[in-house]
Amino acid sequence: MGVGTDISPDRLSIIYDGECPFCTNFVKSYVIRKNAGDMELINAREMPLLVQELRSKGMEINDGMVVIWREHHYYGAEGMHLLSILGAESGIFNMLNRFLFCNRNVAVAIYPVLVVGRRITLSLLRRKLIPY
Repeated sequence: MGVGTDISPDRLSIIYDGECPFCTNFVKSYVIRKNAGDMELINAREMPLLVQELRSKGMEINDGMVVIWREHHYYGAEGMHLLSILGAESGIFNMLNRFLFCNRNVAVAIYPVLVVGRRITLSLLRRKLIPY
């Protein structure tokens, strides 16, 4: 990746907001297929240099999670779409994720609603957005 990061190109890396209960529950419940490789969960709040680098590439972490796989960055709805494709086929959570985000157009339509829900939830919990 770059400055202050040690992300392996051989892993599926998910950069998310560790103080958002929805984001945290999603990444902890998510299971990838065995052929997708290892998965690394990265709390953006603990990696300010990574957040700064992502922002410099046009990926505002407060508006979407970032998935890095095979040295490509997938941001927001694109990341959710990729995760739905790579997700294990068993389990209610993964089946729901696949149903909602497997279609790229549906993912693009749904994702902004999730972002608004995240912001409202953080506000209600009196948690701040990831700092600039």
